[in-house]
Amino acid sequence: MKAGSAFFIAFRYLLGRAHEGGRYLRGAAAGIALSLVPIIVTLIVADGMIRGITDRYLELGTGHLQIYNFRSSQEPEAALPYIEGLAGIRGIWPERHGLGVIMGSAGSRGATIRAVDKSFWEDEGSRKYLKVLSGEGEPETDRDVLLGEELAKSIGVTAGSAVRIMTIRTSADGRSIPRVTSFTVRGIISSGYQELDSLWCIMTLEAGKQALPDGGAYLMLKIDDPYNGADAMARSLYETLGSGFGVYTWKTLQRSQYSSYESTRQLLLFIMALIVLVAAVNVSSATSMLAIERQRDIAVFKASGAKPAFTSSIFLWGAFLTGLVGSVLGTAIGLAIGCSVNSLLAILETILSFFSGIFHAGPVKILDSGYYLETIPIIVNVKALFVIAFFTVLSSVLASWFPARRAGKLKPIEILRKY
Repeated sequence: MKAGSAFFIAFRYLLGRAHEGGRYLRGAAAGIALSLVPIIVTLIVADGMIRGITDRYLELGTGHLQIYNFRSSQEPEAALPYIEGLAGIRGIWPERHGLGVIMGSAGSRGATIRAVDKSFWEDEGSRKYLKVLSGEGEPETDRDVLLGEELAKSIGVTAGSAVRIMTIRTSADGRSIPRVTSFTVRGIISSGYQELDSLWCIMTLEAGKQALPDGGAYLMLKIDDPYNGADAMARSLYETLGSGFGVYTWKTLQRSQYSSYESTRQLLLFIMALIVLVAAVNVSSATSMLAIERQRDIAVFKASGAKPAFTSSIFLWGAFLTGLVGSVLGTAIGLAIGCSVNSLLAILETILSFFSGIFHAGPVKILDSGYYLETIPIIVNVKALFVIAFFTVLSSVLASWFPARRAGKLKPIEILRKY
């Protein structure tokens, strides 16, 4: 008998009547589908959260690459004549970075001071992720600052309020001298991820040179393809600038944080993969039960001259089809839920807030902006989905190998005597 016949018979078993064994394969397929839904949703949500947070750090925080001048730490602009006009660079901005204490009407708090050229906030990537809550989205003069939402709340200021910022400079004889400067809050901003912007105090580059004379100075670069082209661009810049400059990619600058996100993602997927393996074992049980239900068919095949390999292949094809159907259904349902996760969370928050209001409690917020993004970007990794589906089908076939082999070794005489 031909291999196509074995596939056709297995297909008929899958779609056959419940009392003839089809219920076992369909039940196993449903189990696989249910086990795949959480792993697909987890993959979409984890990838979306990681990409959303990373994009905000890249576009609003560290940039794609940073260049430091080892010869003169406060003059990174010396590299500009060598790198301006290089292909693949989207923008270059000098920046100074330091710490200070900002004082408002409700108290004072430590702040991360960033002094960068105003054109940085007009960049396409910056505009995409920067949300202006009140006031303006960029400092207009050297006495204007932008504050992160959490920082502004903690010191009790709004757009238009006056604040004082104390920084430290080092005198010629090595003494630390405090410097207090008055500013006006031009705007209150948010990146959508509180951990990034909670301590932001942003001013113009010229104001930063006065307030942070000893602050860390570097060039921030943005390139066309930060995820795939950062390493190649870093090598090209290093060859152009020489050993007097340091070039660091975002992968180096955010290594610990990005590694932590990726490790968490891999651990979640590993735990979910164990659920898929359990579902694949159910396919083995379903194959064994199907072989018991279809013993008369096996006897007829053997009596008609079918070899053990043909009989075994019927049940292996059944396991393959079961895994395939379960993978397709599970992936489809997982994609539907994953791509609608923001809407589903909003509905769930509304329902929970309604019941919370009955007991006079506050509104329920599932995604705390202090730890998560306000909305989850939808990232569908097609390659990962294919690998998961392939692994599921392969696990189903491998788990069914032994019961299929036993079915192929059944003796037709013994079966016919029973019936």
